Amino acid sequence: MEENEPVITRHHLSARHHMKIHWKEFFKSPDNTLIKDTTLVEKGSLVGRIGIMLLECGTGAWRVRDSMNTVARALGITCSADIGLVSIEYTCFDVNNKSYSQTLSLPTTEVNMNKLNKMEQFVRQFEIKNEQLTIGAIHHELNQIERHTVTYPLTIAALSAGLACCCFIFLLGGGLPEMLCTFFGAGIGNYIRGQMGKHKITLVAKIAVGVASSCAVYFLCFLLGHKLCGWDYQHAYGYIGAMLYVIPGFPFITSGLDMSKLDMRSGLERLAYAGLIIMIATMVGWGVATSLNLMPGAMPDLKLTPTVLTIYRILASFGGVFGFSVMFNAKPAMATVAALIGALSNTLRLSLVDYNHMPAALAAFIGALLAGLLASFVRDRVGFPRIAITVPAIVIMVPGLYMYRAVFNFGVTNINVGAYWIMNALMIVIALPIGLLTARILTDAKWRHAD
Repeated sequence: MEENEPVITRHHLSARHHMKIHWKEFFKSPDNTLIKDTTLVEKGSLVGRIGIMLLECGTGAWRVRDSMNTVARALGITCSADIGLVSIEYTCFDVNNKSYSQTLSLPTTEVNMNKLNKMEQFVRQFEIKNEQLTIGAIHHELNQIERHTVTYPLTIAALSAGLACCCFIFLLGGGLPEMLCTFFGAGIGNYIRGQMGKHKITLVAKIAVGVASSCAVYFLCFLLGHKLCGWDYQHAYGYIGAMLYVIPGFPFITSGLDMSKLDMRSGLERLAYAGLIIMIATMVGWGVATSLNLMPGAMPDLKLTPTVLTIYRILASFGGVFGFSVMFNAKPAMATVAALIGALSNTLRLSLVDYNHMPAALAAFIGALLAGLLASFVRDRVGFPRIAITVPAIVIMVPGLYMYRAVFNFGVTNINVGAYWIMNALMIVIALPIGLLTARILTDAKWRHAD
């Protein structure tokens, strides 16, 4: 190299549609530089990286902003953020009248409660130890969280979907035939959806193919049982259970929580995202059912005593919430805590409807309120993120059956019947986040204040 020849710095540019940021190349200070001694650009970029990693976990805007603010305060800067479903626009200010703005986005959204738990632990530790941390140490730990946070293999995700949905169909009145067919239908459908996700297939195609596969597998299992065991045709009505794993419980619930804190952008985007999934799933389910000459109807009566039914509901609620939690990548301990809370709250909800003749929406509010109160009590003792144990506990209360029946009846122009089911579904969907919100206001001083 000639003495005066300029040094060429090589860097990597992402070829993705949503370009990936190579954070290590973005930071110019040496790795052994204390984070407190870095520039505003580097401090602000760290705040953004932590925020986008939290958003990627599926948590709501309030939690993302709270964590970004915690890190910003520890670094001696001020952060103002606008947060959506898959993007963050924010500005950081320092005491020298300087500011730095950034826009970050994700290609898609997902739910990963194990990663969320590790990110919250990182933020709490950063608040305490930030003055001793170097750039290299921070990015090494964040890289470890990004690359090595446990996500379950597709086979486990498929089995958990089968478990969750077969328990769900029992809670909707199905018996052993419906549970068996649902287990295989939901498991295979979720496995196919997961394989498409690994190949970066778009959301609409994943949901459509997964739901169509689930309905078809359920019907094939039913035909096999009909031929070998003489199952009555009424058992075919349980096919709705095979597609319930696509219920967007997290965006539904977090949309209500975000809107209650006036994070309207995030809340409305999450609500639209949840609505899109519901629309795709129910339309595909209706199309497959029509092709196979299926329709929603009354499944055979189980003829169980109230005591036995209540015991089975507790077990089914536990299994359903545990399955959904594993689908959300919660570690077993976290899933067990959520399942215990869900078993109590969901069984109470169903008992209030069946034995006290309480309106379903009011019972849903009480069930969600109990889940939120129990989660607040448990959280201080186990240290898990509140959202990781409250949302899975009430996902099983989301009225997927009502939504599907509404769309099915609209599809065959039974408008009055469809409107009846959609209004029932809307009342319950509204009641669930209100129940969690009420519990949060009662137990979390930071949440109940608007500052």
